[in-house]
Amino acid sequence: MTVTTRSVEYPADGLTMVSHLALPSGDGPRPAVLVGPEGPGLNAFQRRRADALAELGYVALAFDIHGGRWFDDPQEMLARVMPLLGDPERLRDIGHAALDVLRAEPRTDPDRVAAIGYGTGGAIGLELGRAGVPLRAIATVNGLITGRPGEAANIPCPVWAGVGSEDPIQPPAQREAFAAEMQEAGVDWRLVVYGGAQHAFHHPPTNPDGSVTTDGEYGQAVLPGVGYHARHAQRAWDDVVGLLAECLA
Repeated sequence: MTVTTRSVEYPADGLTMVSHLALPSGDGPRPAVLVGPEGPGLNAFQRRRADALAELGYVALAFDIHGGRWFDDPQEMLARVMPLLGDPERLRDIGHAALDVLRAEPRTDPDRVAAIGYGTGGAIGLELGRAGVPLRAIATVNGLITGRPGEAANIPCPVWAGVGSEDPIQPPAQREAFAAEMQEAGVDWRLVVYGGAQHAFHHPPTNPDGSVTTDGEYGQAVLPGVGYHARHAQRAWDDVVGLLAECLA
C-alpha cells in the first residue's frame, strides 16, 4: 500500500507542535489512530509507527509533545515531562490539539478514532479517555498512569495496557493501582505484563539525535531500568494492532 506523509504544525501547550501525518492509499474516509510518543519526544522511530499503521489502512498522526524537540538528556527530559504528568489538564490539551488535527483530515472517519501511546503518550491517551472523548480504543505501553478519582468512569472504550515485569518506573504497586482504577470504573480493560522486560522495552536503542542505532547499543545516557527487548517489542506491537483491528473494524 502506498503511504503519503507530511508534517503538520499547530499550537499546543504554548509551543508549536510538529507532528507527522501518514495517509493510506485511496480516497475514502478511513479509521484513524493517534500515536503518542515516549517522554523524550517524537523521533523517526515513532514516525515510522504511524507509517506502519497507514500501511494497514489507518490514517495515523504521530503527535509531538515538546514543540519539535527530542530530548537526548534524561534529566532535561524529566524536567519537562514530570510537570506534564502531574497536570492532567495540560496532558488533555496536548491530546485535544492533536486530535483536532487528526479529525480535520478529510481522510479521517471521525467516528472511528483510537489512541495509542508509549509512556507520556500513553498517559495522554488515557487522559483523553477520562475526559470522555469518544474514542474507539486506547492502548498504552509503559504509561499506566492513574487519574483523578472517579474520572475513569468516563472512558467510553476498551483499554489495553502493556508493561515490562522488570520496569522500575511502573512497578507492581503502580500496575495494581491502575488495574483497580479501571476495574472500579467498569472499564473494559486488559493488562499484559511482559516477562523480563524493562521500561521502554518497545523502543530500539537510539543515537543522541533520536535515530535508531545499527549496532544494538545505546548511544545515549539512559535512566536505570530502561532497556530494549526485541521479542516483547514485537509482541506488544502485535497486541496493539490486534486491538485496533477489533475496535476499528
